[in-house]
Amino acid sequence: MLAEKPYDPADRARYMREHGFWHDMSFDDLLTEAVSRFPDKNAIVAYRTDAGYDRPVKTITWRELEDLVSRAAGALRGLGVGKGDIVGIMLPNWWEFVVSALATNRLGAAVNPLMHIFRHRELRFMLGFADTKAIIIPKTFNRFDFPSMLDDLRPELPALKHVIVVDGEGDNEFNRVMLESGQPPVGPNPPEMLAADEMAILMYTSGTTGEPKGVMQCHNTMIACTDSLAARAHLTSDTVIAGVSPFGHMMGYTANQVQTLRLAGTLVLMDIWSGPNCTPVLAREGVTHVGAATPFLDDICRAVEAGAPKPPLKTFICGGAPIPPVVIERALDVLDLPVSSLWGMTENMCGTMTEPERAREKASTTDGSAVPGVQVMVTDDEYNELPVGKTGRLLVRGSQNFLGYYKRPELEKVLPGGWIDSGDLAYMDDEGYIRIDGRTKDILIRGGENVPVVEIEDILHRHPAITAAALVGYPDERLGERGCAVVTLKEGASLTLADVQDWMARSHAAKQYWPERLEILDVMPRTPNGKIQKNVLRDRIKEAAAAE
Repeated sequence: MLAEKPYDPADRARYMREHGFWHDMSFDDLLTEAVSRFPDKNAIVAYRTDAGYDRPVKTITWRELEDLVSRAAGALRGLGVGKGDIVGIMLPNWWEFVVSALATNRLGAAVNPLMHIFRHRELRFMLGFADTKAIIIPKTFNRFDFPSMLDDLRPELPALKHVIVVDGEGDNEFNRVMLESGQPPVGPNPPEMLAADEMAILMYTSGTTGEPKGVMQCHNTMIACTDSLAARAHLTSDTVIAGVSPFGHMMGYTANQVQTLRLAGTLVLMDIWSGPNCTPVLAREGVTHVGAATPFLDDICRAVEAGAPKPPLKTFICGGAPIPPVVIERALDVLDLPVSSLWGMTENMCGTMTEPERAREKASTTDGSAVPGVQVMVTDDEYNELPVGKTGRLLVRGSQNFLGYYKRPELEKVLPGGWIDSGDLAYMDDEGYIRIDGRTKDILIRGGENVPVVEIEDILHRHPAITAAALVGYPDERLGERGCAVVTLKEGASLTLADVQDWMARSHAAKQYWPERLEILDVMPRTPNGKIQKNVLRDRIKEAAAAE
């Protein structure tokens, strides 16, 4: 049963400090400590697909990283960026992302990491809602022209004062603006530096209400996450981390980027993942740890089986979807690598994780147990705790829980005792390990990427041939799930998958969100009150896909 006392953020903060989960340290403190301990050690080794994978495009020591951050912070201050502003960073996993993020926080501004797959539709809302003051983008990536997109959007974004372009050619080119501005550098912990419990990151999360929600996290919560992961996975300053999960996701941002900062380790960046191309890089750079979705692990195994050198991996954390048992066994057999399952969400980062030493036993059958500083509980719909083995609502609280939703306090719904309802269904075993057993929120997870179902369904509904539409997931060996558009059509109308995907492109939806299968029905299965029965559709599509 939940405590009757209403949630008080001050009580939570006091508890976290007293029990050693919050340290009131800034990212600047971590950077200063890393420079002091390992000034000439590589902090970043950066690879880019367009330069090939034979050698890095740039290596940056901890001492050099501090210099770059100081210059970039001075440049941003010169542009008028300061306390309380929001800076969007819409870059692949390039070294410029890391420098920009640390420089932004140094000035008391918040970083809004943005997936580089976003297009007009997503950015129009995200940048406008946050009143983003500056954004840093690539000139091109995956053959897409980012400056042209921002040119289209700027008339609708009056708060956006600066667009800075990596690899650009004009006055807004990244090196010219950020590193060669001539502005006085800003050293660590200036007066406007963020307090450790102020919003440092604004990260949008997909939901079921149409619009993404802006999750606010701070230095205390993110450092607490890295401490939990390091303790559970036995990470140290000798750890070399593969920066392959996108920094626009919490896994990539916190468990890769901030984790390296906390450990004073080394971060090896790769902007486009390819098993055959990237696995040799993991071996050459001595990567020992990866945090990524299941497809990355499967690709490494396949590459090594095909003759690629075996990386010296010691730990691999998989989040985003359950890990197929065959992948666990394959990683142990091919790579001698224990794989840890992880459950988390943008609002609480890492809630549960399996210890590497129990990988064979627990990683394929559970999503781990609560990490240090976190508690989980399974309850019924009235929030009464359920016994072992019973499926119910998964609640979580602790050191990593978010500060709230940006500009939307009415959506926070923190329960008495500081619990938040994850929206996931789970059951717990007699050792405290949980297993996700469904989702109360309607999100499809494709290769670790949350697909905003309501947004895509809204686009489908707007198609002139469609009378009703639903987006459901169906199993996929590599990506976990793919999306299937199930529709009914107007009389006499016809529709193909190519038509649907062309409609998605014209609607400026991110390609990763496009349906990859189409099923046309005469009538949608519905409940008595008219709601589409998605469980019926999922079963139908799952059977059809399995039969092919």
